[in-house]
Amino acid sequence: MHIKDSEYALDGMARILARPSVTISDGRRGDTLITGRWQHGPVHNTLGALPAHVIVAHHGGDGDMSLRGSAGVNFRARSRRGTIVIIPKAQEGRWDIEGTSDVSHVYLTHERLLSTVEELTNGRNFDLLHRVAFEDPTVVHLITMLSNEAMAAGPSSRLFVEQGLDLLCTQLVRGHSSFAALHDPAARRGGLAEWQVKRVIAYMRSRMEEEIGLDELAALMHLSRFHFCTAFKKATGRNPHEMLTMMRIARAQELLVDRDLPVTEIGLYVGYQTPSSFAASFRRIVGMSPSEFRRRL
Repeated sequence: MHIKDSEYALDGMARILARPSVTISDGRRGDTLITGRWQHGPVHNTLGALPAHVIVAHHGGDGDMSLRGSAGVNFRARSRRGTIVIIPKAQEGRWDIEGTSDVSHVYLTHERLLSTVEELTNGRNFDLLHRVAFEDPTVVHLITMLSNEAMAAGPSSRLFVEQGLDLLCTQLVRGHSSFAALHDPAARRGGLAEWQVKRVIAYMRSRMEEEIGLDELAALMHLSRFHFCTAFKKATGRNPHEMLTMMRIARAQELLVDRDLPVTEIGLYVGYQTPSSFAASFRRIVGMSPSEFRRRL
């Protein structure tokens, strides 16, 4: 059994968070720890490499969070109910989390993960991917049920927890692992998988007013910049810059309907630092200036 790995991971998390008041192991196997629902405050600290995966379900508490990983992995997102955080084993980084978070944790050994999904992966190894405020209501629902049943601590609850963990492991591998990325049909053709495209598009949309670099987008998918750009274009028909520009101009067209909004403010809102760069980009795509587009509405 590998209960010590999960305990060491819990101890590592406790160095930057308050320790959960309730922590239960999973019945006979005993290689996974499950917390009850609890709250922690803001975090501004570096988390060292842990010997087990940490899966976090957010039940409430909106707040900005960011991860600056030692391997060049950088994420920024806003946590909210129904989102998850995945901290893969042996991955360290600086975490900055604002506000109070209402969460449940699962401390899961890689051995348990591998043994549960052996049939799915044909025994091949894989890595879990970092997730920061990633929307996955299935994982959140599973962790919520596991926390509730683990706290009940009856004979039937132990059986439920063991089977529930099997479902959680399956969902993690098929939605949040390098195995899923490599074995999706789109990925096998050299492009990004559908879920990866959606993730990148959502990231672009949520930060449209900011400067977004290729390294930042590639880090979302744990790919090199070259591989990311190639795979993104194969999947969408456009390179990342073209896609972001199209999204910005489409949003600008929506905002131009409101005649009370100055054109210069709209340009800033969709990510252009100067009126001239906004006008040039808008004209190239739409065929007219933003002001002329508004006059024709």
